[in-house]
Amino acid sequence: MRRAMKTALHACALSLVVTAVMRPMPAAAQQTINFSIGGFSPRAEDARNGQDVLVQDRSFLLFNVSDLNGATIGGEWLIGLGNNFDAGLGIGFYQHTALAADRFNEFEGTGDPILADLKLRVVPFNATFRWLPLGRHGAIEPYVGGGVGVFGWRYSETGDFVADDNVTIIHGNFVGSGSASGPVVVGGLRVPLGSWSIGGELKYQSAVGELPSNQGFATAPGSSVAKIDLGGLTYSFTLGVRF
Repeated sequence: MRRAMKTALHACALSLVVTAVMRPMPAAAQQTINFSIGGFSPRAEDARNGQDVLVQDRSFLLFNVSDLNGATIGGEWLIGLGNNFDAGLGIGFYQHTALAADRFNEFEGTGDPILADLKLRVVPFNATFRWLPLGRHGAIEPYVGGGVGVFGWRYSETGDFVADDNVTIIHGNFVGSGSASGPVVVGGLRVPLGSWSIGGELKYQSAVGELPSNQGFATAPGSSVAKIDLGGLTYSFTLGVRF
């Protein structure tokens, strides 16, 4: 019930932001299409959800959460609300694979490591409001803001694994996917160049997805539920077209 109420609240918040963005605009409203390219850094191990599958995997697999740092691209539609505010809708894409090795075992006879690929994909859809303290007509336009996001995700572990008997080695492909919602905080700086703009941006997101119980993902002691923490920081270069 608690999870359902939380999801419903996030959905309502996103709906309100989308409604505000989509309502009829005055003719003078400034609009911008932004394109971005940069990187995504998943939340560090010591800050991740306690039931996170990557945290649990670290007890028997050799890898770092930072191995999942990877490139991201995105696009965003911004609408000016007066001189000091923007509302926007954006979408992005991130996917990266980390190679992990069994900490305690190797292939008998050859000594080769037992390896698996840990792959995470996140497609965020964000609705945000932003405050421009210097307005939108200066030489630079810093901004801060926040909103809500819905994050489509897919996580998989593919490769060779040691079974519970610590002897048998199995080859498998274990997959979970879904969507989760959560808050987004954004800050950046853009420089107008006529009808164009360039800039840099930081965006922090927080959300947690629940992995399927029938795939055998690692769980925290005393828990039967495995989760994937989708939180992290996106840093990007932006290029905007104003009209």
